Formats: sequence, C-alpha cells, structure tokens
Amino acid sequence: MRKFDFFRQFRDAVIILNKKQEVVYRNHTFKRWFKDFTNTKKFSHNTGFDICPLDSENIEVYSPIYHAINSKENFFARVSYQSELNRIFYYDLQAIKKGNYTIIFFTDVSAQNKLKDVYNENEKLKEKYEKLLEENEALQKIKQKAQSQAIRIALINKVSNNIRESIDISQILQSALKELAIMFSAYKAYYAKSNGNSFIIEEVYGGKKNKIKKEIQFDENTMKTIDMREVSVCNSLIEYLGAKPFKQPVLRIAVPVYHMQNLMGVIVLLSYQKRELTEEIEILDAISSQLSNAITRAELYQKNIQTVKELQNTLKELKETQIQLINSEKMASLGQLVAGVAHEINTPVASIKSNNAIASKLLLSVEDSELKEMLTELNNIDKEAVTRISNIVTSLKKFVRLDEAELQEADINKELDLTLELIRHETKNRIKIVKHYGEIPVIRCFPNMLNQVFTNILINACQAIENEGTITITTEYKDKNLIVKIKDTGHGIPKNQLPKIFSAGFTTKSSGVGTGLGLAICTKIIEKHNGKIIVNSEVGKGSEFIITICSE
Repeated sequence: MRKFDFFRQFRDAVIILNKKQEVVYRNHTFKRWFKDFTNTKKFSHNTGFDICPLDSENIEVYSPIYHAINSKENFFARVSYQSELNRIFYYDLQAIKKGNYTIIFFTDVSAQNKLKDVYNENEKLKEKYEKLLEENEALQKIKQKAQSQAIRIALINKVSNNIRESIDISQILQSALKELAIMFSAYKAYYAKSNGNSFIIEEVYGGKKNKIKKEIQFDENTMKTIDMREVSVCNSLIEYLGAKPFKQPVLRIAVPVYHMQNLMGVIVLLSYQKRELTEEIEILDAISSQLSNAITRAELYQKNIQTVKELQNTLKELKETQIQLINSEKMASLGQLVAGVAHEINTPVASIKSNNAIASKLLLSVEDSELKEMLTELNNIDKEAVTRISNIVTSLKKFVRLDEAELQEADINKELDLTLELIRHETKNRIKIVKHYGEIPVIRCFPNMLNQVFTNILINACQAIENEGTITITTEYKDKNLIVKIKDTGHGIPKNQLPKIFSAGFTTKSSGVGTGLGLAICTKIIEKHNGKIIVNSEVGKGSEFIITICSE
C-alpha cells in the first residue's frame, strides 16, 4: 500500500497488520532480516521473550508477537528470533496502535546483546581471573612457606647430621657455624663459651682466627635477651663491649645455647645484609637445641675418654709397680739366700782350705814316693775344688750386689763373663758359647740389674735349644751407644707371639716352668737405663735379642 511507503526509509524492520491480523505491509528491512517469513503464526512461533505468563494451555501466549498484536496498548519487549538456520537474533520489539492498524518495529540489538553477553562474560572472566589471582597468590605464599619450611628442615637436618657424625667439639661447632654463616650471609660467625658474666670465644668461622680464647662481654639489653633464652637481633655499631666500632651498622644475631637451665654459650653471627627474621628464629632455636645436645654429648665422651686414659695409665703404673715389687722382692730374697748360702759354704770351705794347707805340709814328711805322689795329686784336686767353690761364692755375691743402689761404672764384657760363669751348669757339655766382644768403654749403670737381664735372656736361650746348639754373644760401641746381641740356635718364636713376649704374664713355656715376668722385668730394667730391647726370631732358626744402652 502506497500510504505506508513512508516506512521504506526506516533502518528498522517494520510490519503492519490490520484488525483482522492480516499483514498489509512489510518494508525492505523486514524482508531482508526475515527472509523465511510466510505468516504471522509461524513467525510468532519462532520468537520468544523473557516474560513468563501464568500457566496457560494456549501456547501462543508465550510469543511476544501474540502480545504485540492483541495488546490494546502500545507494547514493548526484547525478543529473540530463531531463523531457519537455527541462528538466534535479538530485537527490541515495539508495537504501536494506530487506528485500525498495529505497526510493529524490530530494532536489531543482536550486536548490543552480544556485546552485553561479552561484557558479562568478561566480567565473569575478570572475577574468575581475580579469584585465580588471589588463589595463585595464596598458592605462592603456601609454596614460599613450604620452600622456606623445606629449607629450614633441610638445614636443621644437615646441621644435625653433621654434628651427629662427630664427637669432636671443635668439629661440631665449625660445622654448625659454617652452615649458619652461609644461611644468613654472615661474614663472621663464632661460638663464645659462657664464663660467668662474660664469654670466651672458643671457635671462629670467618674473620680473624687469632681472636679465639678472647674474653668478651655484651651490653645490658643483649644480656637480658640472652637470659630470657631468646635470640637477640639488632643493627649494631659494635660487636661487643669495648670492641672497635664498625664503619656502618652491622646485623648482629646472638643465639643463646642452653642445656637444661644452664647457659652454655652463645653463637654470634655478623652480616652486612639488613633483613627481618621471622621463620629463621625457629631455625636458630632448633639448631641451638641440637648444638647444646651435641656439645654435652661430646663433653661427656671426652670426659669418658680422659677417665679411660687415666684408668689405663693407673693400670699401667700398677702393673709396673707390681713388676718392680716382684723384681725387688725376688732380688731381695735372692740376696738373702745368697748371703746365707755364702756364709754356710764359706765355713766348711775355710775348714777344708785349712786342712788342705796342713796336709800340704805333712806331705813333705811322707817317705813313700808313690803314696806321696798320690796324696799330693789328691791335695791339689781338693785345693782346686776349694778355689772353684770360693770363686762361685764370690761371683754370686757380685751378681746380687744388694749394696749397689747407686749407679756404678762397669765393664759389660766382664759382667757377661760373670753371668756365663753362673749359668755354666746350663751350658756345660751341651751348648757352645761364642764370644765376639768388642772394644767397649766402661759405662755407668746398675750392674746387678743388667746381670739379671743377661741371665734371663741366656737362660731362655739355653731352654730354647733342645739338644746341642750355639749361643753367640756380640758387644760393640757405636754412636755413643753400647750394643749387646745375644743370638741362639733354638726353636725360635712364632711371628704372632713376638709382639707379646715383653708383656707381663705372657710366656711360651709350659705351665709351672715360666711366670711370664722375666722379659717384662728385663724391659723395665733396660728402660731404666734409657735403652731399648728388641727381638728378631724365625721358627726353626733361632732368636736374637738386641740390647741398646745409651752410655751418656
């Protein structure tokens, strides 16, 4: 209809219906937007809006087109339209009643609606992003806290493992100071032991090592914090009272180390880094506790070690005293025995000697030459026997020498001959004695003690030779040392027994034959002469004892 050509210029879609609800006009925009339009009923079915009418059996009441046409007043609504291609478009629908006509305008708001949807979506995404950001920040804090906790636990475990691996206090402290210095970027760390109202620096990591054992004191505020068993943290210009001031404030951390209720000492860390300590305080407290336990354990161990050493030294002294007492008692008994035997022997020997002299005079008056010759021979044999007995008694008295408590000058070659004379009963007709005596000077010694050593070694050598054999005695003077070598051709000593033969109580002889004290006593006698005794032996070939005595 020409009278509606006015609506051609509208950018909005326009459709006009008469009272019979017949379409009388559609402009070009409408035709372009709604190409699939056939009738209002189908068009109505393809539209929808957000108004929810009461329950009705008439399905048309849910269509905005139905309300636009049947409304007695102007009608406005935002509607959606589903095309044949199932695409959704949004329009602002406005129905105007003009006489017998209903003019319906469709303004395309799909873009605006999409923009609103995008805006709403963006708002939702923004809210989600902000929420995720908050969650991420929370996670980062949790992560940082977890990392810090892991680092703290790792450090505590590392320090704990290091201090558990050692029982040396110095090593324990150095390990702990090193780890703390690394963690707090400290250029110097040290441990000062409590000493009443002051402290004494025991261990230093970094800085000058010559400050160890230096006595220091802290200011009143620091001491109050330490007495409260808390970590003292401050930016200070001095390290301790009386110390040379720093050129710039230094972060000083003082960690008290307590065992039970007793202050053991304090760990001091110095750093140029300015930092707030929060969780690190827990680390310092934990390490302080670990350190106090480790130091206490190490001190107890050191005390135990010292006690064991003292007990070992006491036991050694007791054994040496026992050996000396046994030897002194043995020599005293031997001296008394020799004195008594010498007295008992000298009396009949003197009588025999006197009778022998009388018999010699009486033989001069015997006229029978054969009888005289026989009696003279018997008299000479008796005289020689008396001389032999006298020499043995004299040797015994010289050997014992109980009156020689001071150092004496002695010729060791002669002392060896004296000893060989006394043990002649062991070597006679069985063992050959080979002497290689060198040119040696007299030395200051205790001859009776050295004779005891020679006797013991020579008797052992004789007992080691089962049938016949040889004992070779060599003496020499070299580098102001007197050297005596006694070598036998006996059965020898097994290698596993060599380290034990000078120990008190050890013997290779059968039960009842040896006491195991002979060579132990010999060792003590040689040590008393500032000398040493060693043995070389091979099973089946014999043994050689080498005695070295300093002559100065």
